[in-house]
Amino acid sequence: MTVPLRLSVRRADVALPGTVAPRTALRISVRVPSELDVVEQAVDVVARHCIAAGLSARRARFNLRVALCEALANAMIYGNALDPAKAVEVHVTVTEPQLRVEVVDEGNGFDATHFDDVCLPDDLEATGGRGLFLIRQLVDDVYLNERGNTICMVLRRA
Repeated sequence: MTVPLRLSVRRADVALPGTVAPRTALRISVRVPSELDVVEQAVDVVARHCIAAGLSARRARFNLRVALCEALANAMIYGNALDPAKAVEVHVTVTEPQLRVEVVDEGNGFDATHFDDVCLPDDLEATGGRGLFLIRQLVDDVYLNERGNTICMVLRRA
């Protein structure tokens, strides 16, 4: 039995780092069950709302979709170990200058410093780190929380 996605879309005033006055933002939240079959559906829902909020269709159709798909799959497989009792939360904040996407799993996290440069000849056969490498190539900024169970991806709109 597949658990449906839970979607919330609302407008809110948010304070952006480096700014004094809050700005109106669109907040999109999706709760995704740890089932790989729903990744595409979740990505479609988020991408549609981001395009409606003004993200260029080209960046939404490629950069956002591929990065979010990879982050969701990693969270489900490595974070939640495909445990059907666990879910992945996606939180998107769309403001005039940027789109901020956070993907949070219920797992123990990981240490991203243990991934080597997957482009080095000695690491071409490595089994891990490709998804994070790909995400870093597609978005403008990537942040991981200290625990390692949240990835924040930033796409600037300009």
